[in-house]
Amino acid sequence: MLALVFLDELLVMAALAVWGADAGGGLLAVLAAAAGVVVWFLFASPKARYGGPVARPVAKVLVIGAGVVGLAVAGHAGWAVALAVFSAVVNAVAMHPDIARLPTQVAGADPKRR
Repeated sequence: MLALVFLDELLVMAALAVWGADAGGGLLAVLAAAAGVVVWFLFASPKARYGGPVARPVAKVLVIGAGVVGLAVAGHAGWAVALAVFSAVVNAVAMHPDIARLPTQVAGADPKRR
């Protein structure tokens, strides 16, 4: 599940780059993706410096929403819908209590028991 969440994050950053390339070329593509990464790093990642119960979901919605809207504006409406559905499903499943506690269970696992 964690791999799918990471894939979703990569797809969102790629979507931001697609919008940037369409709107202004290579430099804007890099800047748009970099802005998404910085916002995600500061507010949405599991160890985000400014993440919290309000900031984390708001940042996720804003960055994912920007990627989806960016794809649609760039003329890739089908891919935008696919990204929106994939992001919603992956993040909803990742929030399930049994899935959400997996990283802490794995981190606290006894290495001798593997």
